[in-house]
Amino acid sequence: MSSKPQLPTYDKLMKPVLQALLSLGGSGTIEEINERVYNDLRFTDSILQVPHGETGRSEIEYRLAWARTYLRKSGLIENSARKVWSLASPDVKIATIDVKQIVRNVRAESKKAQEFDSPGPSSSTQTEAEEIATWKEQLLITLQGIAPDAFERLAQRILRESGFVQVEVTGKTGDGGIDGKGIVRINGFLSFHVIFQCKRYKGSISAGQIRDFRGAMQGRADKGLFITTGSFTRDAAREATRDGAPPIDLIDGDLLCEKLKELRLGIEVELIETVTLKNDWFLNL
Repeated sequence: MSSKPQLPTYDKLMKPVLQALLSLGGSGTIEEINERVYNDLRFTDSILQVPHGETGRSEIEYRLAWARTYLRKSGLIENSARKVWSLASPDVKIATIDVKQIVRNVRAESKKAQEFDSPGPSSSTQTEAEEIATWKEQLLITLQGIAPDAFERLAQRILRESGFVQVEVTGKTGDGGIDGKGIVRINGFLSFHVIFQCKRYKGSISAGQIRDFRGAMQGRADKGLFITTGSFTRDAAREATRDGAPPIDLIDGDLLCEKLKELRLGIEVELIETVTLKNDWFLNL
């Protein structure tokens, strides 16, 4: 009888997130931070592949998002418009941080702002984790429900909007999973032929699927692009960038959502800008 892997709760991940940022020089992207935490805590693939509901995201990614949210609300970290997270102070003493007090303080502030108690990660407070739980999860559920040929046309539109030319959807059966091709030009001088595969998927794409795709594109393109509503295993990510093999870029469900948001494809975004000068930030450099 197999037991479900034990995942650390979001509060247990706060100090590892801070340690990861310290190791990265004080700042890092979500992907860099998460990868450092995975390595530091020696997470196995069985832990990393536990899904969060039907969204295609992993449970550990979701809990790390909440860890960052609590740390941000406590003033220990901050994030920029370019989705780079950084320590609010380079002199943070991780050993002296009281995680339980952080949780109490953030919940008290949420209660005061919303006029009702917040039990934790089910809070309706507007946070990074809540944003993931709303528009991204809803978008992925919608994408997983559309027809396969519609998803291929969506991939075609994304590539065209991103600057690709001569983008075609092939979708030939027995073609090794190749769904289309296109050409990307850089600065009007360099061009690369790209073959893409797109999968409406709730689970994780394996290294074997990446190898199969690479075998199909061998000798037919400079690069490969694999687009999915799900995620990629760590072995798949390593296989995609393996030395001596044609490179394959990976777009998982989270990045796909961000790209659709950036391109305003099926998503409307209302921005309200408030500019506040933070003198302390410059003093802490």
